[in-house]
Parts: sequence; structure tokens; C-alpha cells
Amino acid sequence: MTNFFSKFRLGEEKEAFSSVAGSIEAGIVFRGTNLWILIFAIFVASLGLNVNSTAVIIGAMLISPLMGPIMGIGFAVGINDSQLLRKAGINYGVATLVALLTSTCYFLLSPLDEAHSELLARTAPTIYDVLIALFGGFAGIIALSSKQKGNVLPGVAIATALMPPLCTAGYGLATAQFSFFFGAFYLYIINTVFIALASFMVIRIFHFPYKKFTSEKAERLSRRIIWVVVLLTFLPSLYFGYDLVQQNRFSQQVNRFINQEAQIPGDYLLSKKISGKERSILLIYGGNEISAEQAEALRSRLPFYGLSAASLEIRQGFASYTAAQNGNEDEKTETLTKLLQDKQQELDSLKSVLSQQAGFDSLGRRLFTEINIQYPGLRSCAVKPLYEIEDSGKVLPSLLVLLSFNRTISSATQLQLHNWLAARTADTSVQLIIKP
Repeated sequence: MTNFFSKFRLGEEKEAFSSVAGSIEAGIVFRGTNLWILIFAIFVASLGLNVNSTAVIIGAMLISPLMGPIMGIGFAVGINDSQLLRKAGINYGVATLVALLTSTCYFLLSPLDEAHSELLARTAPTIYDVLIALFGGFAGIIALSSKQKGNVLPGVAIATALMPPLCTAGYGLATAQFSFFFGAFYLYIINTVFIALASFMVIRIFHFPYKKFTSEKAERLSRRIIWVVVLLTFLPSLYFGYDLVQQNRFSQQVNRFINQEAQIPGDYLLSKKISGKERSILLIYGGNEISAEQAEALRSRLPFYGLSAASLEIRQGFASYTAAQNGNEDEKTETLTKLLQDKQQELDSLKSVLSQQAGFDSLGRRLFTEINIQYPGLRSCAVKPLYEIEDSGKVLPSLLVLLSFNRTISSATQLQLHNWLAARTADTSVQLIIKP
């Protein structure tokens, strides 16, 4: 058992203090190369968010040098180096400001202003973001303090995601959506504080050389400031995390309710919209009209699924479905309405053709009976519309009557039949053809 626990010891692989300090101090400074790399990384990340490309965003996080001053802050606090802390803090502020200005400028100039999922994912930080930043910070500072660094730091840069929140904050400023700005910037601060906190804790655990404060009172004040900052950052994220869990639970209850209760005979559920924050449910059906009694019966089943406080709204029709699926409701509804009108016109035209054909069929049956009485031996009678096109392009509509007898019909009889048909159908242009 002792041999097993010895596998978790870090002392044998700990890097020399001078090497760790030199590596961290080199990553703190933002000027020249580091600053330009940051600017280009911000542009890459902003492009990735703009076109909703996860791969591009990951690439931007890999080339970003933002981790340097954050770990420098934690390292400086861990060894009580006030000069290094001031240097890291100033460079962190410069990097943050430059990154924020760069992303804001990009989104001001970009013709694409739709908020995709990659942007929206950075606007509501929770306790889970705190845990990601904390454990990512632990992995990063342990790797930096170890002789076996491997490829941990690039992974930490991706996991803790410092770049996307800054770019999202820039998007919020550029589009005047300040809820985006505050949510994303708060996520950035969470990542900063808890990466720095993890660095501070590991540095203390490794017992790197510690600069004593001039007085015990100053040391206590420093500790209090650190923990106040940590708590002020941590507590709101705890609330947001609890809220996220409640919203997920609400969504699960609603989906169970829909699967077991919301199937209405003669109707098809086109769409559902669940809002855990507002505790509302929107169901859009296509099919038969849903009565008020049916809707009320559905609402009465909500308490059995723990949804007593939820509101249920039921809509019908494709226009409602389109409005719920798209942000630009008026435009989409207008487009769908026009499409439905065009289809209705096509349907009316087809109905007219079918009705006309049914009329000719009926006329043919009547003519067969009447002609057979006057001229026995009639075998068949067909009546069809006829359209003659002249050289000038003019179209002359008329009626074609095709008859078949089981005996020979003389020319005089054919003329009598033609005159009778013209009078009977009130169409002097009627065409008569008698098949042999």
C-alpha cells in the first residue's frame, strides 16, 4: 500500500525554483511578439465564433499566450513577491484590454452578427466553469513546476478557454448586447481567478522559497484579500450552477410529460419549446383543431409531473411553427404564407380542371342516352374540350364529340347529328367525329 501511494508523490519530479520562476516570468510580459500573437489569436477566435467553428476556436486557444500572466499572478501570490505580482497584474490588464478592443473592432466590422451556439455557450457561467478552471489550473501549474511537462499546457489552454469569453464580451460591446458582455466577461474573470488560485495553492504545496511580509498584519490582510476575491467570484457561479441544474431538471420533467401526455389523436406535434428559466412550455401542433377542453385537460396533468408552476401554451399551424423556429418571425411567416397561397392557387386550378373533366364526363353520359334514343345502335360517346391554334397564334376553343355506331351512318344523318349537337350544347363550333 505504501508503494502504491508513493506513485502520487511529486517531490522527485519537481523542477528547480529558478527554472520555474524564469519560465513564468518569461510568459508574463506582453510586448512585441507576445502582444501580436495575442492580437492574431483574438482575430482567429472571433472568426471561429462568428462562423460557429469549434476547430478554429480550439486553434486560437492553442496559440494564445494569455495563460502566462494569470499563472504569474498565482505564482507571485504564492511566494509573496509583490514586484512580480504588480508586473503580472499590469501585463494581465494590458492583455485583457488589447484582446477586448481587438474583438470589439472585429465584430463592429463583421457583416455577420448572428449569435451562434459557440457564442451563446460563453454567456452564462456556472459552478462547472469554476471547477474546469480550478482543475485546469492545477494541471497547468503542476506541469510547469515539473521536469516532465509533456503537452499539458496546450490542453489546459483549451479546457479553460480564456479566449472565447473575451471575444464574446467584445461581441456584446460591438452589438450593444450588454448581457452578453457581462456574462462572458464574468466567465473570463472566473477562469482567471481560479487558475491563479490553483497556481497559488500548488506553489505553497511545493514549498518554493517564500518571501516574508514585513509584518504579520500585512500577511493577514493579503490572505483576506485573496479569499474575498475568490468568494466574490465563486458564489455567483454557484448560484448559476444551481440554476442550470434546476433548468435541466425542468426540461427532463417536461419531456416526460410530453412523451406520456401530449399525444393528441388527429394532431401531430410539430415543435416544442421549453424554457427552464421562465418555466414555460410551448407546444405547436398541426392537424385537427384542438379544443379549449383538450388544452385544459393537458394543463391539468402538469402537477403529476412536478410542473405545477409551469405555464403551458398550445398553438396550431405551420405559421406558428415557423415563428417559433426562427428569430425573424415576420419575414419567415410572410414567406411561408406566400408559399401556402401559391400552393392553394395550384390546388384550386387542379380542382377546376377536375371539375371541368367531371362536367364533360357527365355531359357525355347524357348525350349517349339522348343520341341512342334518336339513333339506335350507338356503342360509345366521348366528349372533350378542343383548342385549335391558328397561324396567328389565336386559340379557338370548341367541343369535340366522338361517336361510334355498330352500323353505317349516312352523310345526311351525320349533318343532322351535328346540327342537333350544336343546338344541344349551345356551341356552334362543335366538332363531330364518327368512328367507323
